[in-house]
Amino acid sequence: MSLDEWKPGGAGCAKALCEECEVRGLSVCGALRSTELPALAAIASGRRLEPGQTLFHEGDPAEDVFTVTGGALKLFKLMSDGRRQITGYLLPGDFLGLAYGSTYVFGAEAISGTTLCRFPRRQFLRLLDEFPALEHELLGRASSELAAAQEQMLLLGRKTARERVASFVLQLAGRVGSEHDASLALPLNRTDIADYLGLTIETVSRTFTLLRKEGLIGLPDKQQVRLLAREALQEAAGI
Repeated sequence: MSLDEWKPGGAGCAKALCEECEVRGLSVCGALRSTELPALAAIASGRRLEPGQTLFHEGDPAEDVFTVTGGALKLFKLMSDGRRQITGYLLPGDFLGLAYGSTYVFGAEAISGTTLCRFPRRQFLRLLDEFPALEHELLGRASSELAAAQEQMLLLGRKTARERVASFVLQLAGRVGSEHDASLALPLNRTDIADYLGLTIETVSRTFTLLRKEGLIGLPDKQQVRLLAREALQEAAGI
């Protein structure tokens, strides 16, 4: 049975998949002991998205929460004129969907083929009372997301194009735990990176090329970037 085939209530199969899950240590589920997994697995179901498929739209009823187990998602807000602003991206292990109100405050779309664990929101919230470690993990992630949002405000409001692109590469490296000279798969294409950083596509492409010529990064292809000089890149990012 694959991740995207199990249904709620299949606790035995789901628990086995939870124990074997490669991203468990990166996800909120990692806060639970093995003996506690059945309670979470009993309400879990799998979801698979094709590239470009929307998980939910801004304003949809917030009925489920999710953990990304494979692939990548981009988060977006709709503007009054119909344009979309990319506000973030999610990688395996990331958690999403826990809205404070009754509706989602952003939309989420698959960048590549993506798999998720889905949990009914009400049932998941009840588990937080049962497992304080799970609640503590979520609070920690919320604090990190707030700090990231503040950093994004600084990035968009004060930093130059060179600082923005350098910050983006470092942010990505930090999220995936990249080592020196390791190739990173870019979760966004040039258009989405430009949207996320508040720049034009041309500026993003020129800045990537500039950082490559300066020897700070490598560009094996358009889908990858390699860190070559982390300290110098930090200086370029204004850190």
